[in-house]
Amino acid sequence: MNYIIWKGKNSAEINGLLISELPVISRPKIKTSIIEIEGKDGDIVDNMGYSAYDKDLKIGLFGDYDIDEISNYFSGSGQITFCNEPDKYYCAEIFEEIDFERLVNFKTATVKFHTQPYKYLVNEEPSSFDISEGVTQVEVNNVGLEPSKPTITLYGTGIVEVKINALGKFQVDIGDEGYLTVDSMLEECYKDTTLTLKNRAMGGEFPILSAGKNVITWTGNLIKIEIKPMSRWL
Repeated sequence: MNYIIWKGKNSAEINGLLISELPVISRPKIKTSIIEIEGKDGDIVDNMGYSAYDKDLKIGLFGDYDIDEISNYFSGSGQITFCNEPDKYYCAEIFEEIDFERLVNFKTATVKFHTQPYKYLVNEEPSSFDISEGVTQVEVNNVGLEPSKPTITLYGTGIVEVKINALGKFQVDIGDEGYLTVDSMLEECYKDTTLTLKNRAMGGEFPILSAGKNVITWTGNLIKIEIKPMSRWL
């Protein structure tokens, strides 16, 4: 039987809800700017990233159902996993109206998930490295097929400069905080899960991991580093 996991809850737990048709697996559209120059052959195409897009989920009813419970389930924003891609999740939200009257009368309706372009690995665990004396690099693997925006937590004191693949680099003044987290998805530097912002302690660009193996090097007093690659696919 088809199912989805929406905001951490499996649709199979909703009495009377049937997932009758899953969205197709598709690739998002590339956003482009096309410039035509008088007297020049062809045009100039500027790639501006990938567009968010809608995924249509067809649902139905059977047996004993509670339409209010179903209406409440299909609301808000969060992470969604479809059973035809059980190891991936998308970031999505529902903001278009769902015809629940049609669902009750004809036992069928469509739910549109407005979906961000990348999908991520379900339950990806961070890599943790205790830094012994003399160690100045570690390796981390982005198992996705696209560059990713990792979350990196640095434990130590003072100013630490970090390089990714000897190219992109950033600096963090940990001071006496003990540790700070650099989150490339949020583009924030913070401490603790309460997101106490420490952006003034960071300089440089937010790090990007290439698909595959990445070498992380640093200078400064670092005793531990935790890296969640946020591996992703289109």
